[in-house]
Amino acid sequence: MIKQIFTWWNSVTFGAWFDITRRSELVGTDEYGNKYYQDRKVSLEGRHRRYVIYKGLAEPSKVPSDWFGWLHHTLETPPTETPLNRRDWESDHKPNMTGTMFAYRPDGSLKESGQRQRADADYEAWTPDA
Repeated sequence: MIKQIFTWWNSVTFGAWFDITRRSELVGTDEYGNKYYQDRKVSLEGRHRRYVIYKGLAEPSKVPSDWFGWLHHTLETPPTETPLNRRDWESDHKPNMTGTMFAYRPDGSLKESGQRQRADADYEAWTPDA
């Protein structure tokens, strides 16, 4: 409870949660456990404001593309009512893994072997004797 009062990056603060749930209605939940809300009243811009409450760390890359489109008013209806048509060539959504043990590390990176194959355009250090 103390963590929710003082840290905004760990899901949502208590004040934000109270405000969003008081004036908004729950629209749906995605496969990562994030919850999506929409205001009951229309804002000054003439549309309903939309919110996401992240499960765990507040990481925007955890929002799948169909919910991203709904949050940014690209899609009018939420994915719970009309899911996006997936093509067979589309891959599943993956959150940003940078900084985790699942991050991509090419051959030669320091986290892997640290050695890479030589290339034609490799750098040759200058020496004053040459």
